[in-house]
Amino acid sequence: MATIQDIGVSAAINILSAITFLLAFAFLRLQPINDRVYFPKWYLKGARESPSHGGAFVRKFVNLDMRSYLKVLSWMPAALKMPEDELISHAGLDSAVYLRIYLIGLKIFAPITVLAFVILVPVNWTNNTLQSSKVQHSDIDKLSISNIPVGSKRFVAHLTMAYVFTFWTCYVLLREYEIVAKMRLRFLASEKRRPDQFTVLVRNIPPDPDESIGELVEHFFLVNHPDNYLTHQVVYNANKLDKLVKEKKKMQNWLDYYQLKYERNASKRPTTKTGFLGCFGSTVDAIEYYTSEIERIEKEEIEERQKIMKDPKSVVPAAFVSFRSRWGAAVCAQTQQTSNPTVWLTEWAPEPRDVYWDNLSIPFVYLTVRRLIIAVAFFFLNFFYVIPIAFVQSLANIEGIEKAVPFLTPLIEMSAIKSFIQGFLPGIALKIFLILLPSILMFMSKVEGLTSVSSLERRSAFKYYIFLFFNVFLGSIIAGSALEQLKTFLHQSANQIPRTIGEAIPMKATFFITYVMVDGWAGVAGEILRLKPLIIFHLKNFFLVKTEKDREEAMDPGSIGFDSSEPQIQLYFLLGLVYAVVTPFLLPFILVFFGFAYVVYRHQIINVYKQEYESAAAFWPSVNGRIIVALIVSQFLLLGLLSTKGAGQSTPVLLVLPVVTFYFYKYCKNRYEPAFVEYPLQEAMRKDTLERAREPGFDLKSYLMPAYIHPVFKGDEDDEKFSVSDEPEGEQVLVATKRQSRRNTPVPSKYNGSESPSMPEIVNDQRL
Repeated sequence: MATIQDIGVSAAINILSAITFLLAFAFLRLQPINDRVYFPKWYLKGARESPSHGGAFVRKFVNLDMRSYLKVLSWMPAALKMPEDELISHAGLDSAVYLRIYLIGLKIFAPITVLAFVILVPVNWTNNTLQSSKVQHSDIDKLSISNIPVGSKRFVAHLTMAYVFTFWTCYVLLREYEIVAKMRLRFLASEKRRPDQFTVLVRNIPPDPDESIGELVEHFFLVNHPDNYLTHQVVYNANKLDKLVKEKKKMQNWLDYYQLKYERNASKRPTTKTGFLGCFGSTVDAIEYYTSEIERIEKEEIEERQKIMKDPKSVVPAAFVSFRSRWGAAVCAQTQQTSNPTVWLTEWAPEPRDVYWDNLSIPFVYLTVRRLIIAVAFFFLNFFYVIPIAFVQSLANIEGIEKAVPFLTPLIEMSAIKSFIQGFLPGIALKIFLILLPSILMFMSKVEGLTSVSSLERRSAFKYYIFLFFNVFLGSIIAGSALEQLKTFLHQSANQIPRTIGEAIPMKATFFITYVMVDGWAGVAGEILRLKPLIIFHLKNFFLVKTEKDREEAMDPGSIGFDSSEPQIQLYFLLGLVYAVVTPFLLPFILVFFGFAYVVYRHQIINVYKQEYESAAAFWPSVNGRIIVALIVSQFLLLGLLSTKGAGQSTPVLLVLPVVTFYFYKYCKNRYEPAFVEYPLQEAMRKDTLERAREPGFDLKSYLMPAYIHPVFKGDEDDEKFSVSDEPEGEQVLVATKRQSRRNTPVPSKYNGSESPSMPEIVNDQRL
């Protein structure tokens, strides 16, 4: 069990690591050769030029201005200077609202920390309950609720603070929800024209033996949305073509590399091996080999394009349907299209950058089966991850390690080694075990069939949060408490075990303190250093870059990584709210994390990250909901803990808190969540009216038509074959169907050159 000395060693290691990372960053970011690594966003915006373009040769690589090195922390105030409105314009609403999660942490935990240390810490410290008990403990545990004697009247202080902390947290969440909702509506109202504002994704289009998907979509929307339908783009299964394009790009990169190598040393032709990773197989001329491979792929690419154009099976039962106005799109996206609720399913189309094209080709009927399979797989992933979590907890238990490897006992018992094992090793081991998890969860979300990158990230974030809650939080508490108190459990009566567990749970705060320092202090400092992108950029720059465009592609600005970063933040909310009343000593460590991370990620969002998409803060309801879940969990855990401390009479008082918190959640959901799910028709009409007045001659159809063409077709000479356009905007038409039961639809389809009877003929025919 970690002591204050162990925590001190861990703090020293992590603070030293963080300072080292910050100093390395402060030095490396000043070097001209690294400018594109630490300020890539400004290069992509065209607002910054490489400092290596002029000056002496040495100055192209090294900053010789000694005065600049004295301003080691100048990046911090610079990161805080940009106003929020300018930040939204610069980085988007998603990035600005993401930063508000850290601000919420500061707003919630700063007052809670002060109150906890002023009121609860003295109440806990002025007892000797643990000192006279047989439970293993440290000096830190004397600051926790475990040090209060059974049945003590001092629990009134904890009950009071539980109410104060709950109401303060709810007040902050209410204010933030209101602010973010207004920010979203203001952003949508002020935002420039975007294709997704006029477009709806239609899925599960029913098959028709007489009409193709394109004809069927056009006919359906001309009939059911005659005043608003504008154009549509059917969805092609271009996954194989996409793989070929990526493979060709990879081969082209290798060809560029070997050509550059040959230019540098023309006396020797470069060679490579044809086997796996270029390490096996026969040796061939590298330039000739990759040239032939590119030619082969190009032939396959042409064949695949022709197959897509000619084969009706390449068209999947889905389409992007665009409307003449935002109002028309909102009506379609937010209403049921037919009496059968399982077909012609409509939803707002993701913005073009946000579309995850691979999943659009998955038949809609398969999605339920896929999600069931992933749910089962996720359950077993959670179940089997208990094994490494138990291993991590064993590292915090010196006695367990000594029993496993008795010959290392003299080494382990050394003061410095023991402090390192108990204070630092468990946190870093847990961090290592979690490295691959976000990638696994993202893969599982992709298998589920979600059609946008933003929804994939939100679903992965949900899975990651569930995993952290059950494995990292509950798993660490239960496994750790059981391991540490095993001897005590075996030598006491069964009715005393719940009480021992109740006393032991608060003691796991020391483990979470080490984790917060490893992940939240040193980890955040490592984020700003960007060591991996730095190495990759210089390798690409040395071996592959020939032009300025190549250099731009070598930059890797990355993104926030909402799927992994947001659940980790939520873990800190959970720890802070659970231990605020139980073990307040944890709170300052969490407070440091929120403050430090806010500054670091603000700097990264301003200078580095390039967000792949813009969802207008659609993730906020999930953020708010998870904080409320953490609040309710903290209330139930406190309820269970007090029941083991002889304070059963407090149960009715504490039961009020989860009920009130749940109704607060329902109020927020009903009051503010619609702003994140639906688009108000009033706002849509207002924006449409303003745009028509300002740009009466704007060609909306030409603007929307290429927006949702699959990326592998964009820029291709056959672009027009994948789009649907014929009628001039403003001309209202009806499509002639090929169905035998509906031959009387006026005006021919653009897909069908045959004549259709005119409207008067139809009317006369119907009268007969």
